[in-house]
Amino acid sequence: MAQYAIGVDFGTLSGRAVLVETATGEELASAVYDYPHGVMDQCLPDGTALPPEWALQHPSDYFGVLSETIPAVLEKAGVSAGEVVGVGIDFTACTVLPVKSDGTPLCFLPQYQHNPHAYVKLWKHHAAQDKADRLNAAAAERGEKWLARYGGKVSSEWLFPKLWQILNEAPALYADMDYFIEAADWVVWQLTGTLTRSSCTAGYKALWSKQDGYPDSSFFKALDPRLERVVEEKLFGPVLPLGAKAGEITALSASLTGLLPGTAVAVANVDAHVCVPAVKISGPGKMLAIMGTSTCHMLLSEKETPVPGICGAVLDGILPNFCGYEAGQSCVGDHFAWLIDRLLPADYRAEAERRGLNPHQLLREKAERLAPGESGLLALDWWNGNRSVLADVSLSGLLLGVTLATKAEEIYRALIEATAYGTRKIIENFRQSGVAVEEFYAAGGIPQKDPMAMQIYADVINMPVRIAGSAQGPALGAAIFGAAAAGREGGGYGSVSEAAAAMGKLKDTVYLPDKDHAAVYDILYTEYDRLHDYFGRGGNDVMKRLKALRRDVKGGNLPC
Repeated sequence: MAQYAIGVDFGTLSGRAVLVETATGEELASAVYDYPHGVMDQCLPDGTALPPEWALQHPSDYFGVLSETIPAVLEKAGVSAGEVVGVGIDFTACTVLPVKSDGTPLCFLPQYQHNPHAYVKLWKHHAAQDKADRLNAAAAERGEKWLARYGGKVSSEWLFPKLWQILNEAPALYADMDYFIEAADWVVWQLTGTLTRSSCTAGYKALWSKQDGYPDSSFFKALDPRLERVVEEKLFGPVLPLGAKAGEITALSASLTGLLPGTAVAVANVDAHVCVPAVKISGPGKMLAIMGTSTCHMLLSEKETPVPGICGAVLDGILPNFCGYEAGQSCVGDHFAWLIDRLLPADYRAEAERRGLNPHQLLREKAERLAPGESGLLALDWWNGNRSVLADVSLSGLLLGVTLATKAEEIYRALIEATAYGTRKIIENFRQSGVAVEEFYAAGGIPQKDPMAMQIYADVINMPVRIAGSAQGPALGAAIFGAAAAGREGGGYGSVSEAAAAMGKLKDTVYLPDKDHAAVYDILYTEYDRLHDYFGRGGNDVMKRLKALRRDVKGGNLPC
């Protein structure tokens, strides 16, 4: 009898599940559920306005993913729940929420439904930058050794700046919260009835390490005396390794999902990290870029080496027995969506409708006719701040070279090129630090549907680009971890690498660099690098001053 695993991927705007045959990796069915609340960055459901830089979600949407997508894939594939051996989930991170000791989110409680701090703080919630700045300054002044694992900077997107923001701005809510938890770990808790924390989310987003645990209480006390016991008070729960079983489907979650009680559930994972085994990467020197609204760059090494500006270096953080490195870009697909949503000319939109194309297809068609350098444009890819290597969300976008003759497709191509330059900057940063990057892989929505972008990436980084064999890379990866959690005795596999060998996949397509295009992009990248350092390393802090002025003028009174 065939056996299956289910992977559930919780993204920024939707959640999706995929049903995978464990013996072959064949994906039999997938289903998507759009979050009804989406990303709340203007106001709460009741109309309460949000200040700039906020990005929240509603945890009820996550229940919708479980109740809608899992039964849907079982029905589509004609597979019975008894044939499913394991379930894995992955999540955007750092996406965190305050809960009571029984797992109830504070935003579910009537007294907190009007308080923004009671909701899920999405990964791109950037309103805690001042807390991150103070945390980084204190860690550097104290010579905290763990800081080097994060490239010398802790991001405002991570757990402790967000938690500290709650303490400062909503101290009563902070006191009433029993735990602050990654949404990934919270969903696993809802499925299993047992609170666990993932070594991946803890390691990359909460400063935990396999060797030393969390930072010492004296550090938190130095930040704020009220934080001295923050780990003991708010981060309760054992940290479990990736590939392990967090627990089993309970009777309650079985009624929600249609799965059988006792089905194995894997320790939670992060959407980027979980993709590595999905493309059969099992060793060092192979970078995987998971490209969607943002991009995360995953890399394995046999040694832990300090690399400035990365998002973390965690032992066993991606695969066992390797140091897993993470870097990333905060805005990739969001760049292109911004152009279409805000600036696409009416005649372009009309042409797309007339020809039965979506706007991306039309702009891609027009942009493909352009040669590298032809537009005279150059952009910095910071529309949502810089994640690596500057780790500064106070930065913003830049488009240089615009004239009255500039066309929408030229801007579209320039934004794609900017994201490729950002990836090249990350690659060069690793190499300069002594961490090898010898091969490049791409997963996510953009590599699956945009050949032009992938060719631009190959030309800019001057490396072949290999493409994931699944359009649902994170969900496939989560299924692989689900199969490993089941274990051989449960119908799965004895390890993640064993499961990946059978279930992972790559396309035959490989994008090879064009040497003539690469030569032009070398020139353009040199200019990008100058702008990167001028605006990002203190040569001109105008971006930060403009953001500060915007905050002062608008304050918390944005129209909803």
